[in-house]
Amino acid sequence: MNMQPIPNSQLVFNEEGAIYHLNLFPEMLADNVILVGDPGRVPMVSQHFDNIEFIRENREIITHTGTYKGKHITVLSTGMGTDNIDIVLNELDAVANIDFKKRIPKAGHRTLNLIRIGTSGALQADIDVDTCVASRYAVGLDGLAYFYKDYKSVIDNEMTNAFIKDMNYPTDLPKPYIVKSSDQLFDRLADGFHHGITATSPGFYGPQGRSIRAELNYPDINKDIERFRFKEWKVTNFEMESSALFMLAKILGHNALTVCVIAANRVLEKFSPNYHPTMERLILNVLDRI
Repeated sequence: MNMQPIPNSQLVFNEEGAIYHLNLFPEMLADNVILVGDPGRVPMVSQHFDNIEFIRENREIITHTGTYKGKHITVLSTGMGTDNIDIVLNELDAVANIDFKKRIPKAGHRTLNLIRIGTSGALQADIDVDTCVASRYAVGLDGLAYFYKDYKSVIDNEMTNAFIKDMNYPTDLPKPYIVKSSDQLFDRLADGFHHGITATSPGFYGPQGRSIRAELNYPDINKDIERFRFKEWKVTNFEMESSALFMLAKILGHNALTVCVIAANRVLEKFSPNYHPTMERLILNVLDRI
């Protein structure tokens, strides 16, 4: 097969020759990748490693790669939002599957296990703070999927259509999409947690029904999301990354799952004064099961 090199403006390297935003070379990336939003959470994970082989940093993206009980693991901070996930997932795939010198895909496909560890707000009264939710599905309110040609093959069309219809979803907002997490990672990591649909919003304030001074256009949208049911599934929590993570992972041939600590309950207007011990337990849980 005669493949043309990917143009310089589309596959961008820094002056060192590493992938542009992540600042990584292929040998610096493990197959098991823990994604965290907060750069400060990277050392919270890597402090448990037996050794650290690589430390890289660029902007809000910090990467530590090492071993934990003999398992090769990378932990990387993404920053907040699906726009950051768009950068991180495309560049992680490039590190794994692109020949940097020839600028073409490698002959064999390398599959990554991508596990997001984060915080979120519960959307059901029976999900208390300082518990954890494993996302079986993510509903994206961000619209990112529709920029990619293969979105139809990776979204759950039946559930997506039911969500739009049952919600009478406003047409002036980005069109929602729902994607399932990895069966393999869910079976390995999700035991003992709440399970459900995670809503991924394109912002922390208005898109999640928060108003300080700017008035909301759809003040009741959270209540509509809370009421949505599809078979045995309901929307359990709000965060800002999972829909893009699941969607791009499926398009690019990787496994993805999100497990979040519930730091707040939006229904009960309750916030955990100290969710950090729960986060520490979650980190160790994921490291042991990965």
